[in-house]
Amino acid sequence: MLLSAAAERLGLADEDPDTSPRRDLDEARRLITALAGLVTASAEYLGAHAAPLRDGLQSVQRAFREASPVPDPPGQGPGEKYTGPVH
Repeated sequence: MLLSAAAERLGLADEDPDTSPRRDLDEARRLITALAGLVTASAEYLGAHAAPLRDGLQSVQRAFREASPVPDPPGQGPGEKYTGPVH
């Protein structure tokens, strides 16, 4: 649910994310950071689900970086204190 909510707040659920009425980068940052903390803390218990969740997390982290008008320095984007820098 956090992954879907983050994608929606990035505007990815709409045809044009840049004009999406759902786009809210502040909320997306919070959701991505929460997801990163949860995935990182529970990775040992996720088994085969860990890799797809990490992939999804990295996808929204990259989408956030692309959508942000002022890019965060490497390692300081949403959730990167838990996952490490995402390029």
